[in-house]
Amino acid sequence: MVSEAGTELHTEEYNWAGNLRYAAAEVREPRTMAELQDLVAGASRLRALGSRHSFNRIADTAGALVSLEHLAPAIEVDSESMTVTVSGGTRYGTLAAELQRQGYALHNLASLPHISVAGAVATATHGSGDRNGNLATAVAGLELVTADGGILTARRGETPDFNGMVVGLGALGVVSSLTLDIEPAFPVVQTVFENLSWDQVLENFDDVTSSAYSVSLFTDWSGDRIGQAWLKARTEEAGGAERHSFYGGSPAAEARHPIAGVSGSTCTQQLGVPGPWSDRLAHFRMEFTPSKGDELQSEYLVPREHAADAIQTMRRLSHLVTPLLLVSEIRTMAADSLWLSPNYGTDSIGLHLTWRQDQPAVEAVLPAVEAALAPFGARPHWGKLFDADASRLAPLYPRFADFKALAGRLDPEGKFRNGFLDTKVFGS
Repeated sequence: MVSEAGTELHTEEYNWAGNLRYAAAEVREPRTMAELQDLVAGASRLRALGSRHSFNRIADTAGALVSLEHLAPAIEVDSESMTVTVSGGTRYGTLAAELQRQGYALHNLASLPHISVAGAVATATHGSGDRNGNLATAVAGLELVTADGGILTARRGETPDFNGMVVGLGALGVVSSLTLDIEPAFPVVQTVFENLSWDQVLENFDDVTSSAYSVSLFTDWSGDRIGQAWLKARTEEAGGAERHSFYGGSPAAEARHPIAGVSGSTCTQQLGVPGPWSDRLAHFRMEFTPSKGDELQSEYLVPREHAADAIQTMRRLSHLVTPLLLVSEIRTMAADSLWLSPNYGTDSIGLHLTWRQDQPAVEAVLPAVEAALAPFGARPHWGKLFDADASRLAPLYPRFADFKALAGRLDPEGKFRNGFLDTKVFGS
């Protein structure tokens, strides 16, 4: 359906996992910046909708949803500044393929290449790697359509409060384009090891996570073995494809999926075969349904200094979480200075939980998981299921009050507010 303004109009929209139906009466899909500005200016309540890969109501609204999926990707590389400017609705898989074609790379990718750039940045979504910041740390600039339909351009090192704008949770406006740092393209080899020893991994945790450019550990938290370790090594790094064992684990003989019993054919190339970063840093291939589909997700980011204790705590919670899990993943990220990033001020580990699609049961165990991780200062991923409200989140973020003040200045009437933000950030 097409509205009089020329934008696509849809109703009855669900997120990709199908666990929630958006409350908005309509979803608008502008095709030009002028249409987007008019939509924002004319709306009383509005939220930007990314690729629908959030599991909570962060993107929901009782007003209008606006998707940037049909704005032209407009991928523009600046080889002098080593940046790329791209429209916010562009998916990482599309961007990565084009950058690789031109000989460039991003520093990292999340496990899914299907997610939109603006949505991933706004929620501080991440990949893995001891020295790698989350995806938002690559943002050198952004263009924001503000509540009155105007355009605000912000640049790293130039714009006051820039570090508060990047991980913006959609509360500051609609991010129409972003400028990201790039680097020369690089090849990667990916190798999977199976049945690692928990004791060996915990005794050598720093060595394990630094053994490749990106390392992921997959477990269900039960028993004394870790199901899989995925090592993504830049080819100039030593050891990634040549190891014959890895902390008690052996190399997989065929392509693996993180979830037991699911074919590895939907995953990026493994078995130590070199290939471009764009086809290795994500876990899943762009042309297939990402991950499993019918699942739920939660994730908690814990300061690196508490890694061993937090992991042991999760193992002690196995009786609660394992029966509800499809799989869990442990990753590492570098510290950053973005106000609402779960990695603000600290190197972190991510404790990711991919749940079976039983939302009442999952929501029933989240308070226990969060209470057990609270002594470690665990911060939840903004786009996934969690229980904490603003009263518990505010002490975890030194710039929490500053972000609320920034939102008040940029959106004084609360056009971009919704129930999620009222509960989780603004506290009303």
